[in-house]
Amino acid sequence: MDKPFHLIVDIDRDSAVPLYQQIADPLEHAIISGEVTPGRLIEDEISMANRLEVSRPTARRALQELVNRGLLTRRRGVGTRVTPTQIHRPLELSSLNDDLVEAGYKPSTRVLSYEIIEAGPEEASMLGVNEGDGVLLSSRLRSVDGQPLAILTNHLPIDVAPRWREMQDYGLYECFARQNIKIASARQKIGARQATAEEAELLTEEPKAPLLTMARTAYTEDGRIIEVGNHVYRPSLYSFQFTVFAN
Repeated sequence: MDKPFHLIVDIDRDSAVPLYQQIADPLEHAIISGEVTPGRLIEDEISMANRLEVSRPTARRALQELVNRGLLTRRRGVGTRVTPTQIHRPLELSSLNDDLVEAGYKPSTRVLSYEIIEAGPEEASMLGVNEGDGVLLSSRLRSVDGQPLAILTNHLPIDVAPRWREMQDYGLYECFARQNIKIASARQKIGARQATAEEAELLTEEPKAPLLTMARTAYTEDGRIIEVGNHVYRPSLYSFQFTVFAN
């Protein structure tokens, strides 16, 4: 179990600066300066109140101030931790795994499900295949530096579907590249919704926490649909960035 960070601060009870602010400001400085690293556990409000000889509501408000500023994250059963550095992903045709590696992170993947199904009307329509054709339905949990980041769900035509081990070891687009399949374009839709109970547990979020969503349909140069993906991301760790131009 990691040891919580205890802020060392001299409380001036005669100052006009509120007590909670005298705690929140130096803790903010410790986080921004790097003294307290992302993911570090912070002393709980009861311990902080007793140690600094302030009321529990004062300690709670000091921590909540930094939660409101996005510097701390509080979760029931997990405690208060320094918010991990957010990953900014350019909104372009690329693989999440490749983007993370290029940004200097260490991604890892756990295959949650890998199932060959027969295409029904919905799968046939989304992939442009015949009803009854084989389709791979897979779901993966992508983590970065040990932190759950995203759940990636994909429908793929069976003739291009990577093996289970490949889905575990490589990004999907690298798997395609190994088959000499080149993706030429994609249609993407970005949105947001509440996490399901299963998603919240996998991503270590609170029930019904907000999640970023991305739906993608990718095409080869000859117009064939090669992938339909529906992914969810933790907004505390992840964002999309793109450039817009004036007319």
